[in-house]
Amino acid sequence: MNNLLIAPKESIKRALEMMSEAGQKCLVVSELGRLQGTLSDGDIRRAILAGAQLTDSIKNYVNENPTYLYKDQYARERLKHIFLDLRLDLIPVISESGEVIDILFWDQELSEGEKTEQTKIKVPVVIMAGGMGTRLEPFTKVLPKPLVPVGDKPVIEHIIEKFTKSGVDQIYLTVNYKSRILKAFFEELQPTYSINFIEENEPLGTAGSLSQLSGKVDDDIFVTNCDVIVDTDYSDLLEFHRENGHLLTLVASTKDYIIPYGACHLNKDGHLDHIDEKPKYEFLVNAGLYVLNPSLLDIIPDKKRYDITDLIAHLLELGESVGVYPIVESSWIDIGEWSEYRKAVELFVT
Repeated sequence: MNNLLIAPKESIKRALEMMSEAGQKCLVVSELGRLQGTLSDGDIRRAILAGAQLTDSIKNYVNENPTYLYKDQYARERLKHIFLDLRLDLIPVISESGEVIDILFWDQELSEGEKTEQTKIKVPVVIMAGGMGTRLEPFTKVLPKPLVPVGDKPVIEHIIEKFTKSGVDQIYLTVNYKSRILKAFFEELQPTYSINFIEENEPLGTAGSLSQLSGKVDDDIFVTNCDVIVDTDYSDLLEFHRENGHLLTLVASTKDYIIPYGACHLNKDGHLDHIDEKPKYEFLVNAGLYVLNPSLLDIIPDKKRYDITDLIAHLLELGESVGVYPIVESSWIDIGEWSEYRKAVELFVT
């Protein structure tokens, strides 16, 4: 329980880290042991959309009127209905004096079938798997990048498993470089989900091949790079995208960058004011996973190189809102270059 108790003075970034470490989407906010409210990942996303920084305190974004129960004053058979009706992730249990003494979780109160039904999604996924992966040479001189091993399976299997666990059963792969090897892998694998290949006769960037789905898809679609593994709630991501009415939503990961030198700050006379030793900067960076409204497929040029960043820039020029769904850095694995690939291998081996 203590892993889910957070003080109001803590930062948004720390809250995201605690959610990731605990594998939960909500925290209980308490001070000196007394219930102050709850903080969900949705509360954090709304805060960021309103301009909050990752270093800001959570105190202004807490739900101060949460659903809670008093100790020994609730019936277990009613809990399931409370969780389902209010769609809660957790419910704090408090004493008469307001002290948090227990936390009840939806995944402990619902059956496996009820949990699956709550999180099931049925939309297609497009994995951009046609690139040459030059940053991972010499591996990619032999294998297409999606088949580079991470642990005991290729990266593309890790990616697909994240989606199929949420109920997705329709996968599209854009293929170009070493496509015959990739097709042979799936022929041998004989997956239970539907796999369809989108052929690129020449490299079309990170979005160009999506034009081939125009008129064939009438629902939102996930689009992901083939070198990133994102551990998040895909049903919640899709709901966030739809509820906010975005044409495109990108997943953004927190990322710390430390300058390995002393940064010199000058005064107005051009003299040294002070040295900031190894300063750390925090950003939200594009994680390479998106949700697209199907109407966007019609505006992607046919048989021309076109990147998803071009699509995003076009939407912003039109004044359209592009959604940002933040996740904590530990939920994002990027194997696109050697330094990150080694980290991923160590993570899956251990």
